[in-house]
Amino acid sequence: MAEEPQLTCLGKTFIFLFILACIGGAYFVFTHKAPWSSGGGNSGSPGNVRSSHGGDGLEFGVAYSIEKRRWLESAVQQFSQTRDGQRIKVNLIPMGSLEAAHAILDGDQLIQVWAPASSLYRDIFVQQWQARYNHNPILKEQSLAQSPMVFVMWDERYRYFLQKYKALSFDTIAEALQEKTGWDAIAQKPEWGLFKFGHADPSASNSGLLALVLAACSYHHKTRGLAPRDVVDIGFQNWLQTFEHGVSGFSNKTGDLMKEMIGRGPSSYDALLVYESLAIDYFNHPEGRWGQLRVIYPEYEAWNENPYYILDAAWSSSDQRKAAETFLNFLMSDAMRKEALQNGFRPVNSNVSIQFPDSPFVKYADYGIKADVVRNWEPPPAEVVNDLLQSWQRSQPNR
Repeated sequence: MAEEPQLTCLGKTFIFLFILACIGGAYFVFTHKAPWSSGGGNSGSPGNVRSSHGGDGLEFGVAYSIEKRRWLESAVQQFSQTRDGQRIKVNLIPMGSLEAAHAILDGDQLIQVWAPASSLYRDIFVQQWQARYNHNPILKEQSLAQSPMVFVMWDERYRYFLQKYKALSFDTIAEALQEKTGWDAIAQKPEWGLFKFGHADPSASNSGLLALVLAACSYHHKTRGLAPRDVVDIGFQNWLQTFEHGVSGFSNKTGDLMKEMIGRGPSSYDALLVYESLAIDYFNHPEGRWGQLRVIYPEYEAWNENPYYILDAAWSSSDQRKAAETFLNFLMSDAMRKEALQNGFRPVNSNVSIQFPDSPFVKYADYGIKADVVRNWEPPPAEVVNDLLQSWQRSQPNR
């Protein structure tokens, strides 16, 4: 009987290496599968929530100011039913406007679009980005809708406030905040406690930063042309420090302040400075039963244009940028613009009428909402905005 062939040492070595290669290949495939193939949600790691490739795995993130939540969530749901929406997933990330800017500057790879409430912080953001990365971070920008700033106050308390101060303004709010006995001195209502006014955190929220700008405009009686010398004026510095020491709140998000006011009633706030669209949104979806709210427009007004910035960041692929523009085009469609109006946002084109029977600007006129609001707002330059923010931060002992 013939002897069976035996493997040589070289043959055995070859087989052993082949088996190792197979095991290694299987391990690589298992541990490096495409991030979109896992059924999990957002794990917090950029590589696990989106792909920079096209096809079913294309995702991008929008860091947006929270007062646009209802409109954008509805838009994303409707977009998902379209042909483009079948291949593109939009991840909405609610953040304060400045909070989002800081996250982008720190390299948050979840964000491909920055959608703050206004362009107030835009130039500062661009300057800080260029100092770090040496190029313009904004590839494309588009205003989505407009909304002015308003005071919101409980109607009963507003009527008593007017009897004492004749008008609601930053000046009269400052007086009320200094009343040592609060509502007892204002309206002989000691049971109402101290006068409580709130605005969002200026270091995180656009509306908080606008509170400082409007306070400066009110103090200097200017609707435009606010200059650095106005900010460093010793009289204004002392006034602002006293005013801000009386302010309550400082939430990162304007919507959280409004939610607390509606949920807890006058025990939380007597008045807030918020976006008109946010006030209308709560009229549409009431939460709590604490009496009627009243909207009052400041004498020195500011407008928010709700920009949509597509970012030129290293972590953002060309496919994601195109997807972000596709979604922008969807937001600018007639249907989405109409829905934005129903959610309390004014059209970018001020010539478009907002006075029709079911318009919120007609429906909520009894709450103080006005269809016609003076538009004499001129945003201050970046150095003024930055000086105001630094002045506020220095006035806060824990910052």
